[in-house]
Amino acid sequence: MRGWRQRLGTSPWWRGAAAAGAGALPALAFPAPALWWFAYVALVPWMLLARAAPTPRRAALDGWLGGFGFMLAVHHWLLPSLNVFTVVLAALLGVLWAPWGWLLHRLLHGRPSSRQAVAALVVVPSAWLMVELVRSWQGLGGPWGMLGSSQWQVGPALRLASVGGVWLLSLLVVAVNTAVTLLVVAHGARTTAVAGLVATVAVTTAASAWAPRPQTDGTARVAVVQPGVIGGAERRFDREETLTRRLAGRDVDLVVWGESSVGFDLAERPDLARRLAALSRRVDADILVNVDARRSGGIYKSSVLIGRDGPTGPRYDKMRLVPFGEYVPARSLLGWATSVGKAAGEDRRRGTHQVVMDAGALRVGPLVCFESAFPDMTRNLTKDGARLLLAQSSTSTFQHSWAPEQHASLAALRAAETGRPMVHATLTGVSAVYGPDGSRVGPWLGTSSSTARVYAAPTAHGTTLYVRFGDWPVHGAASVLLVLGAAEAVRRLRRRAALSHAHAVPRAPR
Repeated sequence: MRGWRQRLGTSPWWRGAAAAGAGALPALAFPAPALWWFAYVALVPWMLLARAAPTPRRAALDGWLGGFGFMLAVHHWLLPSLNVFTVVLAALLGVLWAPWGWLLHRLLHGRPSSRQAVAALVVVPSAWLMVELVRSWQGLGGPWGMLGSSQWQVGPALRLASVGGVWLLSLLVVAVNTAVTLLVVAHGARTTAVAGLVATVAVTTAASAWAPRPQTDGTARVAVVQPGVIGGAERRFDREETLTRRLAGRDVDLVVWGESSVGFDLAERPDLARRLAALSRRVDADILVNVDARRSGGIYKSSVLIGRDGPTGPRYDKMRLVPFGEYVPARSLLGWATSVGKAAGEDRRRGTHQVVMDAGALRVGPLVCFESAFPDMTRNLTKDGARLLLAQSSTSTFQHSWAPEQHASLAALRAAETGRPMVHATLTGVSAVYGPDGSRVGPWLGTSSSTARVYAAPTAHGTTLYVRFGDWPVHGAASVLLVLGAAEAVRRLRRRAALSHAHAVPRAPR
């Protein structure tokens, strides 16, 4: 043990490797491992390393390297597609954790006092949330791997999500990690650490218990058609058509196909539009397909509702595209990514606004692919009147990785946040359905399934606190950091004034 400590203290390479490894640990809390309980202690090794750094600059570097390890671990399944560019992206995003590492050192270095312990319990989670906010910008990859989303299968956590969204869950997880770290290092402030831990658990438990729960008012029978891995757009369409025919007489309200389920513009292929309309008449329900095809102006991914007479109502064009997968940011600068991986050779076109569709008596809000990671999008659809949320996805490129399970789990958070059931329908798995409280409805359709399954999803009415008040935990965290910055500025001004006064006072002659 002493040898490891000496290596960490004297070798920057060993310390850097330890920081990256410690940062990677929280990835185990997400699917596929899904060790949700581990999230509450997974940050402790990283925190201990940063607070013990010999200098604030080294602590910031530990924050950066830990962030690099975290980003690489959470997105490791991108390596076969982006190759070395995955490492570059992880290194760039890891920089966001450098200030977080510096703050850890500032508050917890040495022997923290009770006052520092109280500050750390508030400031450290707030700083983490600011990192998640910045990296959640779609241009930086979006909110994939937010720490709070690791709690997607925990009932009390899902109720807490209805209060403050996934943001509040991230605050909770980091606050618990901070309290555990204080118990390890703050011998003189352990009472404060225990009190903070108890208070955190008590407040969040009370909030999740008190939070209004969605009031169910009916059931939507939704069929998910998952064809499996099939090469060629024509063959895939044929398989989806065959599976959908089997739903005749099953009394379904809506049939949902996955992302890129139709590889042709229906205006250019009226034969396919007629076949889809015939299917709608056969199953006596509207069919939501996803068209991935070129039309005037470029290639779009569009959710299109098919009724008895063909396409009906407004289409939804995907708004938030996957960086490098569907477009290359700053292509003139980063276009070389296409030469080292499977980055998009041509940028897809974006939609301009979200759409709520009327599928019979059911109002549905569609999303495409990783848009289900963005809590603001499902919140907006709910405010616009959607009774059922839908995500059409395809993770076939990452079929044998953690990605399908991670993606399917996100819909549980979106359902709990909004109090609306959510369907996650994919081409190749994992497909899943969740009730308005985020609980699973029926089994997942795994990556080996090629089937059509009917789910009875409870519908609900009412408004959750998250839908009503939005991202208030983010605003609170930003306020905490602003107050901290203002207090630090006042302290420095007072110190300078005191030093100036001391120099200005003349010394008495001897």
